Parts: sequence; structure tokens; C-alpha cells
Amino acid sequence: MTTRLTDLTAHRLLAGYARGDFSPVDAVRECLERAEAVQPAVNAFVRIDAEDALARAGESAARWLRGEPRGLLDGVPVTVKDLLLQRGVPTLRGSRTVDPKGPWTEDAPSVAALRRHGAVFLGRTTTPEFGWKGVTDSPLQGVTRNPHDPSRTSGGSSGGGAAAVALGAGPLSVGTDGGGSVRIPASFCGVFGLKPTYGRVPLYPASPFGTLAHVGPMARDAADTALMLDAMSAPDWRDWTQSPAEGELRGHLAEGVEGLRVAYSATLGGQVPVQPAVAAAVRRTAAALADLGAYVEEADPDIADPVDAFHTLWFTGAARVVQHLGPRQRALLDPGLAEICAEGAGRSALDYLAAVDARAALGRRMGRFHTRFDLLVTPTLPITAFEAGAEVPAGSGLHRWTGWTPFTYPFNLTQQPAATVPCGTDGDCLPVGAQLVAARHRDALVLRAAHALHGAGAAVAPAPGGPR
Repeated sequence: MTTRLTDLTAHRLLAGYARGDFSPVDAVRECLERAEAVQPAVNAFVRIDAEDALARAGESAARWLRGEPRGLLDGVPVTVKDLLLQRGVPTLRGSRTVDPKGPWTEDAPSVAALRRHGAVFLGRTTTPEFGWKGVTDSPLQGVTRNPHDPSRTSGGSSGGGAAAVALGAGPLSVGTDGGGSVRIPASFCGVFGLKPTYGRVPLYPASPFGTLAHVGPMARDAADTALMLDAMSAPDWRDWTQSPAEGELRGHLAEGVEGLRVAYSATLGGQVPVQPAVAAAVRRTAAALADLGAYVEEADPDIADPVDAFHTLWFTGAARVVQHLGPRQRALLDPGLAEICAEGAGRSALDYLAAVDARAALGRRMGRFHTRFDLLVTPTLPITAFEAGAEVPAGSGLHRWTGWTPFTYPFNLTQQPAATVPCGTDGDCLPVGAQLVAARHRDALVLRAAHALHGAGAAVAPAPGGPR
């Protein structure tokens, strides 16, 4: 059977370009056709930039013919979440309050870095309004759906990017993660997603959600993720909070997990019930790490659910996002966003500082935990994808998206690297993700473990059962 270029990883595309098996124009054209084909059913894209993408692919093809490829990703198709600035293209943020006229004259640091490395931008992927929640629907763009079952959610807030990667509309996507927004949709859509250590990838403009917000890649495997992250980790003077990258990541992938100390936590010490299929799949992931030579034991970090502190920081950030809007514009907001903005506006400076103190205490506890363990393994989410267009599962009794994401937002508070790896499916063939967490600046450990699991066949993305 002929391999479709849309099924290839970035590494395999680059190898094919180097051998002359096919060109960037071939790959970009097939990915664009794929994006157009799946868009009506899944709604992963805000816009698809076919003409510009093909022009840039042609430039890349000429460089490959001369034997002068640019950077790490020359000719690789990439999609960009519609929260990140891209020169010459509107950044609408899922909101009817944003004026599409611009001007749009700057790239975000991650986008600028990908451009320098020769990546070809296929289009802009969907987000909930200003990235405020863990599912992807917005007043501007509508509902983004799951590639495995379009009646279900893709997750969010980087839901369009995760769906695009799962369906072959580009092997790489750059998203943002302020409370799980890369890991949630990657888990629901069955792809690999990484929230790197805070500051490894610079961010500009600064997020209104402050240092909760990370920029991270979504891909099919850890090798592509390491490649993309190395490309995006260059210094950028516009982000004064950026921390120096701790060396390139690609060279560490083959180091494996033998001898690593791994904690497996089925619930992170919390009371949220985990679906049996999810629990079983994550338990198998922990066992696979043991089979690969890691020392694995069941252990919970000594942390209480930090949801109150997270809500204070998140809701006040949301209030800041809309602070400049007048009454007519506020009437255009997603009702859920309007609710949390009102809540955030009612919290005091002392409330905010108390949340900062709680965050610092959590960071110290996790720092102490990682003196005993190199890695922590948990479910990424306690559930698989639920109905599209809803913030919480029907009948759950939950009010906000944080009620079903107890494993993701704690590690935005602590700024640790955390990844989700596909580790199986439930009875409805919906993907399950296992979360791998390491101490700050130990991104290489997370990627090593994910790469080892992939090599052992324990972290392979399931093929979507939705539109092909």
C-alpha cells in the first residue's frame, strides 16, 4: 500500500526531501488537500492559507535541490493556533471583539523561530475565545470536533491543532497551554503534546494569564516534538521572563529510561473518579516503563487540589483580557467567559497574592517530590472525550472545565514540563492519554521516556475513526 505523505512524521518528510523521494511542494499540497477535506466535519481551521503555503513550499523545494536546506524544519507543514501572532495574518483569538483589520505586522517568537527554520505555515487553528477553557468552541468560529468521533469534543484550548495533527493536516502544530490546553486536546485526539518548562519557548505578547501560559508543540511522537521544541527555544528579547534552554533535546532521546525512578499516581491524591478504561491504560504505561528498566512504584505527591488558587489566577487573568471592552463588545463574549471575567473582577489584590503564595508552596512540594523521583506518571485526564459543544460532560454535575482536568492545571502552577502520550483507547475507541511530568528544566527526561514508550509500541497514536 502506498504511504500517504499526510501520514508521515516531520522526520520522515525531511528524510524524503533529502533523498529526493518527494518535495516540500508534494507534502504541502497533500496536507492542504487533507485540511480542506476534513474541515467541514471537524472545523479545525480558522483559515487555510493555500496560496502562501505553496509559494513557501516552492522556495523550500529550491533550497533542497541546491543542497542548502534552512534550519531544522525546511519544508515541513506546520499549523499555528489562532492565539499566536503571525505576520500578515489576522489573529482573531476566537472572538468577535477583535478587529480583523489589524495591522498584523509581527510574528510571535515561536512563529518567528519556525519561520527561520523553514517551516511552511498551512493555516490557523481554532481556539475558544481567548483560550479560556478546556474545550474548543467560540462565538466566532463555532465548535471544533474530535477526529475519532465528530459528535465528541476535541478538547481545548488548542483543539484545532490537535485535530489537525491527528487527521494528517500537517505533522506539527504549535499551541498554548495555560491549564492543560496542549495536553487536553492531544489526549482527546490521540496525539503527543508537551507543555515545556515555563520560559523555554518565549511568548509575546505576554499572556494575560501570566506565567501560567506556556507555548508547546503537538505532534505524532516525541522525536518530532523534540525537533520542533529545539527550533522554537531560541532567545527572544521581547519575553523578559524567558529562561535559557538547557541545551538541545534531540540528542537525549535515545538515552532511554533504565534506572530512572518513576512514581505512578492513579489519582494524584485527589477524589476525582477515573474511568476504568483510562486507569487501566495508564497503569499499562507505568508497567511498560518498568519493562524498559525504570524503577516504578505507586506514590502520590503530597499536594491538595490547588483549584482555588488556579481559579483566582485564571479568572483575574480573564478579567484583564476584557478590561478594555465596552458594554456592546462585552455582549459579544462567550457567556462562560463573561461569567469568569465577572468573578475575576471581584477578587482582590490580597486574594491574588494568597493564590501566589499557594502556588509557591505547591512548587516547593513538587520540587521536594522530584528529589525522590525523576518522573511522575498520571492520567492526563480522568475521562475520554465527551459531547462536542459543552464545557463539561452532561450529567456530571460540574460547572467549570477545571472539574474534569485535575491532572493538568497543577503543573501550570508549578511550571514543570508535562507531556501526554497516547496509551490506548476506551470501549468507544476514543483515545486515552498518560501524562509524564518531570522537575522544572528536565524536559529531556519527559521526552526520553515518551520516546522509549513509542519505540516499545506503548505510545502509538490510534488511527482516527472519524473523517478520512
